[in-house]
This record gives sequence, structure tokens and C-alpha cells, in this order.
Amino acid sequence: MATAVYCLCALTSATCATLLFRMYWRHRRHATRLALWSSLSFLGFAISNLLVFADLVVLRSGAALALARAATACLAGSLLLFGLIWEVE
Repeated sequence: MATAVYCLCALTSATCATLLFRMYWRHRRHATRLALWSSLSFLGFAISNLLVFADLVVLRSGAALALARAATACLAGSLLLFGLIWEVE
């Protein structure tokens, strides 16, 4: 059951990233840069979720990729925060 949840989380994040980037690319003149920052953030979350899957299901270690998972999630959250702050100004 956990394997399905990890896969669905990664798939959902990747889908959100794709849809946000498509929206940004098609409406470049009218779209805000927040869509770009959000798509990059969701891409980072998808990579983080793939690392969770690889670490807990494939490698079955739980700690081998812990630093990479945390760093990727932190970077993705930072991108979203930066985009939110950048758009306010």
C-alpha cells in the first residue's frame, strides 16, 4: 500500500508541474512568473517523492538517501517561497 502512495504522490507532483509549466508557456505574455516558480517547485517535489520511493521501496534502507530527499524538498519549498515573495514586489 505504501508503494502505491509513494508512486501516486510522485505522479501527482509531476502532473502539477507539467500543467503549471504548460500554462506558463502558452500564456507567457499574460501569465505571472508565479506559475513558473510553482512549476519548478512541484518538479522538485516530484523528484523528492521519487527519491522517497527509491529509498524506501527500491533500496529498503530508509536512510541512504535521507539527506538528498531532505535537500530536494527544502530546495523545492524555497523555490516556491522565493516565487511568492518575488511576485509581491
